Amino acid sequence: MAGNVPCRKDLLEWIGVVSFAVDDVKLFLDTHPCNTEALEYFEEYQKLRKQALKEYAKYYGPLTIDTLDVCNADKWTWIDSPWPWQEGGC
Repeated sequence: MAGNVPCRKDLLEWIGVVSFAVDDVKLFLDTHPCNTEALEYFEEYQKLRKQALKEYAKYYGPLTIDTLDVCNADKWTWIDSPWPWQEGGC
């Protein structure tokens, strides 16, 4: 099963990439709200970001409250794992 688990570092890097893209295009859309190409780009990268956050949460715990599965949580377990900025790698 270990071969199927994505690398924590790679997932965090991807989350950073898609999060930057979402934030950057949001700034553009502030001044160009009718730009359909930018709106499509925003929707695509917002979807990729949500997928990446869900995948990270599945293997390593939630990074945001949006990916917390409260129904299946018997306690706040993310305190038990290394924090994303701590050493550890894959």
